[in-house]
Amino acid sequence: MKKLILGCFVISLAAISCTSVSYDKTKTGLKYKIFEAKNKGAAVQPGKFIKFNVEYRLEARDSVLQSTYGKFPGYAMVDTSGKAAYSFMEVVSKMKVGDSIVFIMSIDSLKSKGMIQGYDAIFHRGDNIKGKVAIIQVFDNDQVMMADYQGEVGRVKEKEVAAIESYLKKNNITAQKTKNGAFVEITQQGNGEKVDSGKLVAVKYRGYLLDNKKVFDTNMDSSFGHTQPYELVLGNMSVIPGWEEALPYFTKGAKGKVFVPSSLAYGMQGQPPVIPAFANLGFDMEVVDIKVAPKNVAPQSAPPAR
Repeated sequence: MKKLILGCFVISLAAISCTSVSYDKTKTGLKYKIFEAKNKGAAVQPGKFIKFNVEYRLEARDSVLQSTYGKFPGYAMVDTSGKAAYSFMEVVSKMKVGDSIVFIMSIDSLKSKGMIQGYDAIFHRGDNIKGKVAIIQVFDNDQVMMADYQGEVGRVKEKEVAAIESYLKKNNITAQKTKNGAFVEITQQGNGEKVDSGKLVAVKYRGYLLDNKKVFDTNMDSSFGHTQPYELVLGNMSVIPGWEEALPYFTKGAKGKVFVPSSLAYGMQGQPPVIPAFANLGFDMEVVDIKVAPKNVAPQSAPPAR
């Protein structure tokens, strides 16, 4: 089910109670209710492509599993084959642009259909997942859809960079902006050579979520079980793009802070469970050493993959 949720880019759920809605059922038993828009848009047809918002919420705990609302819409081809079984894709071909649906998926049914491995800390016996899908747009082909997708990517990136700029201003931080929108504040100048492409760089870091300062990984102390400097060869793309862009601003011995928009970090997928989707990140960083990179150096896991 976790793969199903991520694969479907799955929307935000309105507060609609089961008792106030009369649900229909698909062939596979999915409960759903269509809410038609007043102004009818283009019909959703099999083989077309859709742009949509979606959310999955655990009913008993009223907690969101995943949502695209206010973040990044989903894109998909309308598929009514067996692959759509027991998902909102069974219903979308009945809809038009502007319409929305509320649907209910039983955890027990998901287990019996092999769509989740079993009951666990997230999926409890007898619980339901309540979801909502809203159709934003219909495209005739994937080229038109991809053009719209790229436009959304640009808009999200602009929003993330603006959020970091606002954070810096609010906290009286003066930082340099990299080519693609990361920000670097050098708090202590080093006295060694400059970090450059192809060099083996040893880094101490503390990574945190920018919105709440929650630390998700560090080697500056033993709180995460590792204190060795993190080594990378700059330019090998073994770390997030935000690091690749920020590290050339450092010299050996320099300390500073790096502020990275989601688009230069872990983006719409995040890195569950420690980094949510669309999370802007902050890093305290110190470059402790710079060396000539040995041949065939094996890249480490990109932090914070722990």
